[in-house]
Amino acid sequence: MSQDEATAPAVRSPIAPPAGGVDTPPVPMKRIAIASCMGTTIEFYDFFIYGTAAALVFPTVFFPALGAAAGTVASFATFAVAFVARPVGAILFGHFGDRIGRKRTLISTLLLMGIATVLIGLLPGAASIGVAAPILLVLLRFAQGFAVGGEWAGATLLTAEYAPPGQRGRYALFPQLGPAIAFFLSSGTFLVSGLVLGYGDETFLTYGWRIPFILSILLVGVGLYVRLKIEETPVFEQARKAAATAPATRAPFVEAFRGQTREILLGAGSSTLFFAFFYMGTAYLTSYGTSPTGANLPRPLVLGLGMIASVFFATAIVLASIYSDRFGRRKVIMLSTAVGVPWALVLFPILDIGTAAAFGIGLTITLIIFGISYGPLGAFLPELFRTRYRYTGAGLAYNLAGILGGAIPPLVAGPLAASFGGIAIGVMLAVIAAFSFVCTAVLVETRGKSLDA
Repeated sequence: MSQDEATAPAVRSPIAPPAGGVDTPPVPMKRIAIASCMGTTIEFYDFFIYGTAAALVFPTVFFPALGAAAGTVASFATFAVAFVARPVGAILFGHFGDRIGRKRTLISTLLLMGIATVLIGLLPGAASIGVAAPILLVLLRFAQGFAVGGEWAGATLLTAEYAPPGQRGRYALFPQLGPAIAFFLSSGTFLVSGLVLGYGDETFLTYGWRIPFILSILLVGVGLYVRLKIEETPVFEQARKAAATAPATRAPFVEAFRGQTREILLGAGSSTLFFAFFYMGTAYLTSYGTSPTGANLPRPLVLGLGMIASVFFATAIVLASIYSDRFGRRKVIMLSTAVGVPWALVLFPILDIGTAAAFGIGLTITLIIFGISYGPLGAFLPELFRTRYRYTGAGLAYNLAGILGGAIPPLVAGPLAASFGGIAIGVMLAVIAAFSFVCTAVLVETRGKSLDA
């Protein structure tokens, strides 16, 4: 054992036998936290570099015949494909996560995401292979969404099921930090690539944008090493032993829907706000900030502001997660959704000022509101479901919200803005925030709930 692991907080299995039985060795929580955080960072890095590329280069590389406006819409349509794939991935990987274990399933999602991302970086453009280019792009994007659909639930279960009593929110924040770190890294790699190669010249459009995709293979290697070092969660091991002596049960997907349909649907509704705010902030606002019809700011400036906003985003996740152990998950999430309604209505009037400061403020506050909601979610959704189908139930709720909040808003934002102005997007986001507030209010508080059931 390393010196770091020897001094890190450790927990004993919450279902270990009493004194006199065979006890399980303590598990360093530092190792669990790093494994869950690195995994979601890598998965979301791969996911977000696609969103950045969809805003900056894909309209030109894969949809040149459509023109700037239609090419951007088509590009974000491919972005939305992943959200359709995510519930499918949640069902399949959730099945194996609930049957064979969290660890093996998480290794599979990591490898699938890494392979799909590298292949996107190697994919020829429409100028080289014609219509086959966007078709292959859609297929690889589907694979990305398929992998992420199985990643989030497993990573959060890893920390939630290991966390000491009363500290589940604190430890569940580590996988939740992944998107903030990933947004910082994805913006940074595009910023450096563009500064070195130039954003508008042929070099960047030909291969410069590919560098972040291909470099992801290095992160995948590190993540795979870390995940191979962790053990299966004790809560799952107990459930698997119980299942071995019990009659055969239905598939986790069927069980989850038959047993907790209400929690799946309300959990999805509760989660819709942060998807809408986050993907509007990371994908659509990147396009809006650089567009001549939007803020018309230099690309390096927009990417740099995104990196700064991600720091505030991460801080919001940490504080919200910790305070959810004290005040409850529902209260913290409801605070975020309540603040989201008025903020959505003033967001685009602020952005329309057209200055770098206005854009930075709009992006940063949007991500902070999202972070306040997202932080407690790593404990909230796992706590809603029973162990035998927790991977499936939490994953379904999370990824159904991805369709409602992550796929639809960025796709319709462009046409809405063109027809009615930016305020129409604000109204849409305000309605989503109000919807999430109601769904969260209807759910029960889960802080302090045992995960052994």
